[in-house]
Amino acid sequence: MATLSEEVELLRKIPLFAAIDPAKLKLLAFASDRKNYSDGQELFKQGDFGDAAYVVVEGLADIVVETDAGEVTVAQLGHNEFIGEISILCDVPRTATVRANGDLKTLKIKKEHFLGIISQVPDLGIEVMRELASRLSTTTAELSDAKRELQIARAS
Repeated sequence: MATLSEEVELLRKIPLFAAIDPAKLKLLAFASDRKNYSDGQELFKQGDFGDAAYVVVEGLADIVVETDAGEVTVAQLGHNEFIGEISILCDVPRTATVRANGDLKTLKIKKEHFLGIISQVPDLGIEVMRELASRLSTTTAELSDAKRELQIARAS
């Protein structure tokens, strides 16, 4: 079982939380829950209501999207990465299923605690927007590449 100090240090290593005052990080860590998952176990499912975000403490998580052709793994996240913030920030259903790839240890941060810390630390809100914009940029580039490849394949 991790101590509160260890969880504060864990949060501090995540770029998103690095500049937050240690006292505020301590409150966030105190309000968070350690959650462990076995291989294949789901943290949440695409379409679910978003009530929390997760920090990967140890292990890997597959980000899986359901398509007409079946499941597609679109990303894999690991140590110190943040998962599930889109749903809690935008009040939209989960955009993907997240599943443990092997043993996975996480820190679960409830929606109200995450939004509370953002309201207290405006710079965190800016960092969250930057992260989301970066992900959107990457996704847009990947979609453009896929569209171009599809057009080439159709033309052949």
